[in-house]
Amino acid sequence: RSRDLRTRTWVAWAFMAPALVAMAVIVFYPLVQAFIWTVTDIDRSNQGTIFKPPSWEFIGLENYVTVLQDPLFIHALWWTIIWTVVNVFFHYIFGLLLAVVLNQKLRGRTGFRLLLLVPWAIPIYISAIGWSFIFNGEFGLLNNVMAVFGVDRVAWYSEFPWYYVMPIIVNVWAGVPFMMVAILGGLQGIPQDQYEAAKVDGASRWQSFWNITMPGLRSVSTMVILLGCIWTFNLFAVIFFTTNGGPAGKTEILVTYACRVFNRGDYALAATYGVIIFSILIVFSLFYRRLSPEAH
Repeated sequence: RSRDLRTRTWVAWAFMAPALVAMAVIVFYPLVQAFIWTVTDIDRSNQGTIFKPPSWEFIGLENYVTVLQDPLFIHALWWTIIWTVVNVFFHYIFGLLLAVVLNQKLRGRTGFRLLLLVPWAIPIYISAIGWSFIFNGEFGLLNNVMAVFGVDRVAWYSEFPWYYVMPIIVNVWAGVPFMMVAILGGLQGIPQDQYEAAKVDGASRWQSFWNITMPGLRSVSTMVILLGCIWTFNLFAVIFFTTNGGPAGKTEILVTYACRVFNRGDYALAATYGVIIFSILIVFSLFYRRLSPEAH
């Protein structure tokens, strides 16, 4: 029995080895390198080339102090948190409503499911570019339709609060299908005899929803909300291809601002942003899992 267990263990490790090697190259090595860069002053001028040796130096935690004192970082952090909470809230609410509707026996249900999956099937950067034309202030479809009905045009990219609202609309449109599919799978796993027993006991549909459906979706909801928070917190494409962080950096989230810092050659500061983002998500994930009902 011990020999069989060792054999199965080695077989399992053999199958996992290619994935582990790929993760080591793609994930772990860049992560370790980023941690090293955060305690140096490496940038475009001192990183070194094949003709010039590197001249960066160790500077300790100076980069972390610089980032945490940067008012643009503070603004980007708060907007990133608001952006994540609002998006995931609407993702879950709309996904839940659509899943409940599509879980009913409706004519054409399969066609509606396929239609609602279209935003998920389209690459997110294509969706963001398409929506950026729709919201264009001069020749955008939305403003032209509003003008037909006598509504004043809106400067979506420069007028408060629309430059905050516009990317949220785009991301909600793109993110709801994932929530819908995941929650729909959870709904189909709830035994129907529970609903039948509740109906016999005189429970209303609303009571059945709160006492059967929502508890039955607890594990699915915990996972999709956690994944939704992580993905939305790190979602680069929507902000970059709609507002591009504007106006004047007001819609920058942490990942787009880190990319902007990297592009200007401040590699150490960009790596510091990356490590801070990684740390925030790790801490959030640990607290969320601990506080979620599934952990008890």
